[in-house]
Amino acid sequence: MATPAAPPVTSTDTSVTRTFSTWLEELTPESIPIEIRTRAKYLILDGLACALLGTRLPWSVKAHDAITAIEGRGKCTVIGWNESLTPSAAALLNSTFLQGFDLDDVHIEAPIHASSVIIPAVLAAAEQEDSSTNPISGNAFLTAMVAGYETGPRVGYALGGSHMLTIGWHSGAIFGPAASAAAVSKLLNLPAAQIEDALGMACTQACGLMSAQFESMVKRMQHGFASRSGLLATYLAKQGVTGIKDVFDSSSGSSFLKMYSLGAESEKKFFPEEICKGLGETWHTRKVRQKPYALMAGTHCTVDCLRVLQAKYPEKMRDWKKMVKIEAEMARAAMKKGGWHPEKPATVTAAQMCVPYAVALQVVDGEVVPAQFAPGKLNREELWQVMEMVECREVKEFDHSWAQRVKITFEDGEVLETMLKAPRGVNPELSNEEVVEKWRAVTRGVISEERQRKIEETVLNLETVDDVAGVLGELLRGETTNVLQ
Repeated sequence: MATPAAPPVTSTDTSVTRTFSTWLEELTPESIPIEIRTRAKYLILDGLACALLGTRLPWSVKAHDAITAIEGRGKCTVIGWNESLTPSAAALLNSTFLQGFDLDDVHIEAPIHASSVIIPAVLAAAEQEDSSTNPISGNAFLTAMVAGYETGPRVGYALGGSHMLTIGWHSGAIFGPAASAAAVSKLLNLPAAQIEDALGMACTQACGLMSAQFESMVKRMQHGFASRSGLLATYLAKQGVTGIKDVFDSSSGSSFLKMYSLGAESEKKFFPEEICKGLGETWHTRKVRQKPYALMAGTHCTVDCLRVLQAKYPEKMRDWKKMVKIEAEMARAAMKKGGWHPEKPATVTAAQMCVPYAVALQVVDGEVVPAQFAPGKLNREELWQVMEMVECREVKEFDHSWAQRVKITFEDGEVLETMLKAPRGVNPELSNEEVVEKWRAVTRGVISEERQRKIEETVLNLETVDDVAGVLGELLRGETTNVLQ
C-alpha cells in the first residue's frame, strides 16, 4: 500500500512571514505617502546613473561577455548594450553595472545597496510582462520599487544590521534576495500565499562573502546574484512552486534568521519582530541614502574628516609630504570592512573598499572623483607613500554609528585632529536637487544630453507614464560611452 503524501506545509495566520506577505499584497500607491514615492523616484534616478556609468567598465564587460555566451535572447533590456536577454540574465548584468563603481545608494543602518538589487529585478519583470494589451504603468513600477526598498532593510534589521559585516557576510547580498522577491511579487500582483513562497525560495538562495571585497571582480556581481535570485523565486512561485513557509520566523533548526546570525557576537542574535515593526507607519525608504563618493560607504566619514581639516588648515594640509602619521578611528563594522591595506598594485575593487586608499586620494588630490580610478592613475607612487602613513583603529565608542576621527601628525610635531558623527550623504543626506546634479554629472559624456533629459523626465514623472517598460527600456537600451578609460 502506497504511503499517503504528506499534507502541504502552510504558515500560521499570525506568523511574521505571513503578516508581512499580506502587507505586501495589500500595498497600493495610495497607501504610500507622497514623500516616500518622491524619495523612491530620486533613488531610481540615482541608480540608473550608476548603471549607465558602469556598463562598460572592464569587469562589467567581462561579466557581459560571460553571461551572453551562455544565455539566450529575451525581452529584457541590457542597459547600455543595445541587447535584450532573459529576465534572470538581464537582472544579473544590470545589477552588476549598477554596483560596478561603488557609487550607488546604501541603507544607513541595515546596509544594502538597495537600488542595485531592486531596479534590475523590477525592470526585467516589467519588460517580461509588458505587452500592448498589458502595459506596465509607472504607478505599478513605483509601488513595486517601494515594496523592495521597504523589505531589504527590514530583513537587515532582523539580522542585526551592520553586524552582518563584522561576521563576514556581504550584508546586501544576504538581505537582497527577499527585497527582489518582494518587489517583483508586487509588480506581478501575487497573492500573499505566493509572496510567502517567493520569499522562502529567495531566502534559501541568499549568499555573499565579504572576502569578495579584497581583490575580486565578483564583488560587483553579488547584489546581482541577489536580484536574480529574488526574480527567479517569484516566477517559480507564480507557477505554483512552493517555497519555505515562515522563512523569517520558522522554529526549525535551520531557519533563515538563525542560520545567517550564527556568528553574531551579541547575546540576542536575530530579531524577527523587525520584519513587521511599524508596517505602513515606519518607512525605511527614508534611510536609503545616495553616496557622493565612488567609495565603500564606511570610508566616507574619513574623507569628510580630511575635507574639514583641508578647509581649516589649507596650507598645512597641502604640504602632505611633511606628514608622518595619519590615524583613522572608526566603528567595528567600518574597521572590519575598510581598515585594511591593499597589496601593490591595487585593483580598483581593493582601492574603493579600503580606508587607506580613500585617505591617500583625498590627501594627495584634495578630492575623490571617478576619474582617479582610471588605469593610469590608480597606482601612483604618491598614493602609496600616503598609505604607508595610515593607521586604522577600531574605537568602541563609535560602534553602531557612522562617527570617525582623523588625527594627522607632522614632522614639526604639530597634530591636527577632527571628528565627525556622520559623513555627507548620511547626515546631511543629499537633497533631491543634489541627486539631480549627481545624475547629470555622472552621466555626462556617457549618454547624450537629449537621452539624459528624457530619462530624467520619465523617472521623475513616473506616475504619469502609461507604459514604463516600453519607454524606459528603450531609453536605457542604447549604447553608452566609457568615460573612465
